[in-house]
Parts: sequence; C-alpha cells; structure tokens
Amino acid sequence: MKKHFRFVTSFFLLSLILLLSACSSQAPQQSSAAAPAPAPAPEKTAPKEITLATTTSTQDSGLLDYLLPIFEKQSGIKVKVVAVGTGQAIKLGEDGNADVLLVHARKSEDEFVSKGFGINAYDVMYNQFYIVGPPEDPAGVKQAKTAKEAFGKISEAKAAFISRGDDSGTDKKEKSIWAEAKIKPADSWYLSSGQGMGETLQMSDEKKAYTLTDEATFLSRKLNLAVMMQGDKSLLNPYGIIQVKSSAKKEEGMKLIEFFTGEEGQKLIGEFGQKEYGKGLFVPDAKKR
Repeated sequence: MKKHFRFVTSFFLLSLILLLSACSSQAPQQSSAAAPAPAPAPEKTAPKEITLATTTSTQDSGLLDYLLPIFEKQSGIKVKVVAVGTGQAIKLGEDGNADVLLVHARKSEDEFVSKGFGINAYDVMYNQFYIVGPPEDPAGVKQAKTAKEAFGKISEAKAAFISRGDDSGTDKKEKSIWAEAKIKPADSWYLSSGQGMGETLQMSDEKKAYTLTDEATFLSRKLNLAVMMQGDKSLLNPYGIIQVKSSAKKEEGMKLIEFFTGEEGQKLIGEFGQKEYGKGLFVPDAKKR
C-alpha cells in the first residue's frame, strides 16, 4: 500500500513538473504574439496639380516651357497645360475642366467673367498680330496703311489666304478685320486650316499664302514668309489670365496668377526671346481688371 502511494505521489509530481515546464516554454511565444504590430508607413501625398487652359501661341512660342518649370520648382505645384484656341480654352473653363485661363480675346474674356464663370482677371502681357505672306507680295499688301485695307487688297487679288478657323483669339481677330472691311471671304482663295498657329503658318508657307499670326509664334518659326504689316492699332494682341470660379483648387490657381503678374514673372516674360530674336516676344503689362 505504501509503495502504491509513493508511486502515485511520484507520478503526480512528475506530471506537475512537466506541465510547468511546458507552460514556461510557451510564455515567450505568447509575449511575442501580444506585441503591437509596427505602425504602417505614412502614405505619400500626391503632388498638387492644376490645369491651365491656354491659347496655342503661348505654347508654340516656347513661353510656357520657359516659365512653368520655374513656377513648379518654387511652388511645388504641377501645371498641366491644355493648349487650344481661345474659344476652346474658355469653354473648358465654363465646363469646369480648367483651373486657370491664359488667353487673348478681351471681349470673350470679359463675357466669361460677367457671366459668373471667372474671377480675379488680370491683364498680363501683350504683343501684336502680323499679317504675313510670300516675300513677292502678289496682292501688294505692303502698300496698305491699315489692316482693313490690307485684307481688302488680298480679297481683290484673290490671293491665297489661310485662316485658322478654330475660334481662337487669332481667328476672332481675323474675322473682326474682315467684318471691318465689309468683306465675307468665301471663294476658293480663302482656306481654313482648323489648326493651331504653328500648323497654320506651316501651311501658309507651303502654299505661299497670306495669314494673320501672333508675333511670338511667327518669330519662333523658321519660314519663308515675310511680315507684310505690323504696328496698326487694330493689330494689338493683349493677353489675360483669369481664375475659373468653379475650380476646387483656388489657392493653387491664385499662386499661378500671382507668379505671372508678380515682379519675377513679369521680368521673365519681358526677357523671353531677347537673346534668340533680339527682342522680347511679349511685353509685360500686368494689372488687375
């Protein structure tokens, strides 16, 4: 009986020791499992971006390639450029698909603001339009004293004329000159490119035709066309910059406007083109409207 008791007692003690040993070996694992998970890495915020709807002349001339990298580096704001005709740029603003407009058709710009689509409108710069054509000047445009008279000579001679025909600021200016001359060009000599200024100039060069062009795009191209008329008051070409009222990025858009109209931006605009062409392609003229 005593032997049986000692056996039971020994077996119980041995079982207890094994149980305590097993619990001890599992303790570190339980401690490890209970440790808090590492904090997730902070999410990278996407860079701020705004959309600038603008005319092809600011893009084709190289002005935006010159200015925007400076603004982006200073502000940390990326600018997506949509270069179309002024009419299309304004439509993008009306539809809420742009944050800022940089265009050149003052009447249309004023309507955009008066209809409640735009705020914070500024004059920013100007240059001029040229009437250009083949150096031999078959229509005698160089003899004209005004743009209206020049267009009259082109119509009378039925000399080839290429219109942009894209509701751009240049197209609007051209149509206004025809209207002032009381001429409705519709014959075969009058062609529409339906394209930007660079492409229209190229087409005019190939066809030895006349066209109306902004100064900056013309000077930045190597063409066989010659300037037939410049300096007429009706050929003034002012540019405006406007914030789109419906934009959700008003703070970023205003920073771009402040850059274009501020001291540094105006200085850069005035310097653009001087080394390459011997003159600035745009004249800075910032003022709030």
